[in-house]
Amino acid sequence: MTSVIPKGLGQQVKALADGEVTSRALVEQALRRIAETQPTLNAFRRVRAEAALREAADADRRLAAGERLPLLGVPIAVKDDTDVAGEPTAFGCSGDFPAKTEDGEAVRRLRAAGAVIVGKTNTPELGQWPFTEGPAFGDTRNPWSLAHTPGGSSGGAAAAVAAGLVPAALGSDGAGSVRIPAAWTHLVGIKPQRGRISTWPDAESFNGITCNGPLARTVADAALLLHAASGNCDGDLHCPDPVDVLSAPGRDPGRLRIALSFKPAFTGTPKSLDPAVRTAVTRLAERLAALGHEVEEAEPRYGAVGLAFLPRATAGLCEWAARVPDPLLLDVRTRAAARNGRLLRGGALRLARAAEEPLRRRVGAIFQRYDVVLSPTTATPPLRIGAMARLSGWHTDRAMIAACPYAWPWNVLGWPAVNVPAGFADPAATLPLGAQLLGPACSEPLLISLAAQLEADQRWHERWPRAVG
Repeated sequence: MTSVIPKGLGQQVKALADGEVTSRALVEQALRRIAETQPTLNAFRRVRAEAALREAADADRRLAAGERLPLLGVPIAVKDDTDVAGEPTAFGCSGDFPAKTEDGEAVRRLRAAGAVIVGKTNTPELGQWPFTEGPAFGDTRNPWSLAHTPGGSSGGAAAAVAAGLVPAALGSDGAGSVRIPAAWTHLVGIKPQRGRISTWPDAESFNGITCNGPLARTVADAALLLHAASGNCDGDLHCPDPVDVLSAPGRDPGRLRIALSFKPAFTGTPKSLDPAVRTAVTRLAERLAALGHEVEEAEPRYGAVGLAFLPRATAGLCEWAARVPDPLLLDVRTRAAARNGRLLRGGALRLARAAEEPLRRRVGAIFQRYDVVLSPTTATPPLRIGAMARLSGWHTDRAMIAACPYAWPWNVLGWPAVNVPAGFADPAATLPLGAQLLGPACSEPLLISLAAQLEADQRWHERWPRAVG
């Protein structure tokens, strides 16, 4: 057995299959690192130590018998908006939540691929904000700088992967909630096509704007987790045709036409792009041009996409808030947003959903000339812990939109997007930045191939945060 435990998802799969390491050793290391970093990072809401060790022992028996599965014996984390049998799904909220009796479909597929679920990661209350803080669990911190947030709402998942507690994690993305924390923790984060990964037992999540997606250090690892978790079940409202993401990292994307976009969709609120972010994204555009792609500035025509987002988001929040054991424990901002959702879930929601196809045609017109859109993932570097903790609901919304105005339109459209690391905002390399590759429907293979080409050029996965623990 090797004394050096590999850190990457694919590396761990290979080492297990080759008999170089045991699942028990991988899971024990993950549990040890989670325990060591919980007082500082606070990445996990629930840790399944005893159950995970039992599952690791079973994986080792199956490996010894010659069984091979895509993730057999590898420790994985999932966000606490996803059902895991035997664990509550609190989704960032306070209160006494009952344990779930069944896995959600995404977790069922991960288990079918052999993964060992070591725990559930922190998320802000009902996934609303680009920071992962709250009275139910405290502050989740960024392993690159403990004074800053890892982002949200998949902030716990991002912190866990960036710090090397687990090789990959499953998050969810309703307005950038995979891509934003990936950007702020130097990770690859994939928001796949709507329905690529089932959200069952919900037929759709937040009226179709939220989907599940992977966070990992490399493109190949993210693609592997996406492959393992993908698929549908009876009752899903969105069932896209399968695509081959597993081999995409090894394929040459060809010479592409890439639109460099810096203009966010209209929101009626003030926002500006931090010069460090513009510089980082421009540098990536220059590298893409050096790799042989045609890159020029061009902007999608977003139109009134915001009017199609708000009713779906707030009506979905209203639905989730109704599941909380004690609504009085919810943040006052959550209760206000849920009230708005009750007002908008009728005619306004129907109009918002009817607007989706015209918006796809309007925004999608850019793909008649370009193959991919490159834009910032966020407008700013990571925020400081507590930056929005005491703001009112309206001021939180304004601050959130100012920091993160770029990701959410693709949730309305339901199309794929991939965050890639874009460097750092400071000379000490403690404040990561990201850029997103945006594509039309079912374009995950193309985006993944392009991201892998950039990764081979930039070698971002070789940089790690300082030791945390």
